[in-house]
Amino acid sequence: MVAAVAHVPSDISSPPPPPPCPVPHFSPVRVSGGHRGLRRLLRHRRRAMAAGLAVTAAALVAAGPRHAEQAPSQGHPAAAAAPSRAGTERPRAAALVTAPVRIADAETVRLLHRGDRVDVVASDGSASRVVAAGARVTEVPGPQEGAAESAAEPGALVVLSVPRATAARLAGAGAGMRLAVTLC
Repeated sequence: MVAAVAHVPSDISSPPPPPPCPVPHFSPVRVSGGHRGLRRLLRHRRRAMAAGLAVTAAALVAAGPRHAEQAPSQGHPAAAAAPSRAGTERPRAAALVTAPVRIADAETVRLLHRGDRVDVVASDGSASRVVAAGARVTEVPGPQEGAAESAAEPGALVVLSVPRATAARLAGAGAGMRLAVTLC
């Protein structure tokens, strides 16, 4: 194999370097009090941290979704993701309220934690129906110390965040039926 070498004429030279540019002499710039500001910041770092966190929290609240707008009207997360059939925007979700609900099985309530999503099922012995779908648990109060549960109120209490209409259905169903929960 023979390598082909391109012939470069030797009379082409590189351009001459630019002439030197003189830099004028100037005295150094000194900032007065720079070290004092740093010391003051370090001395008040708790205040600076609190101010930074407050600004961050305000920005997150301003930019984040509104609680009532992100909650679906039926209390279930799938209802919010479902597109509208008419092609228009779906109606605004109902305002959420807190509803204390007595669940028949106290051991099931002990499995719940704040933020869990549950379906509340009402049963009268012969038939059962879902009363609240996708309700968010806001609180799971423990048993009161020194107070024994009476036979009239078996079960355990759980506080749910649901739309106002769902809260009314929960109250009505809790008056005459046994309520149970399933985790979503």
